[in-house]
Amino acid sequence: MRRAALPQRGFTLIELLSALLILSLLAVMSFRGLSAVLDARDQVRQETHKWQRVAAFLSRFERDIQLSAPRPVRTAGGIAPAWLGAPGTGLEFSRFASADGLDVARRVAYRLNDNQEIEIALWPGLDLAANAQPARYAVLSRVAEFEVQYLDRALAWAPAWPAAAGEAPLPRAVRLRVRLSTGEEMVRVFALQS
Repeated sequence: MRRAALPQRGFTLIELLSALLILSLLAVMSFRGLSAVLDARDQVRQETHKWQRVAAFLSRFERDIQLSAPRPVRTAGGIAPAWLGAPGTGLEFSRFASADGLDVARRVAYRLNDNQEIEIALWPGLDLAANAQPARYAVLSRVAEFEVQYLDRALAWAPAWPAAAGEAPLPRAVRLRVRLSTGEEMVRVFALQS
């Protein structure tokens, strides 16, 4: 006796297309999820890098301010005060050498340049020869505003230094305001050693 052949069972075309549709939807959702994770990682990396640069700038600025010296300097044009600051031009001051021997006594200046960078100018020493040019370095980029104010003997903030004739060679404190081009604003106050 002959057995009846069992019908062969397989997937129909509709079942295969349905399975492919489900797999493609899962792949698209997985890709979007992975893309969102990678975008978030890149954003976090950029923000971390930005704040590391800001922290490095603030640390350098604080170190220079802490080493400021009440010593005027001789220049080709005469005597310049130990500390000179005015709105729009930044600040320039004399700085002693650090105790660890990494720095030398020199004249230092900070200003906002035309490329939206805070740049530091470092002269080779305190007393400046007629042709002495500072080395200039950008220490923080993408800066919209850079403002410095100075605390005088009467405990009032002044936009320029020296604030008045007969004022002490150094302010009591410095208030730094930096606004980045991305909108964040930082205000720091640095007391000077007396």
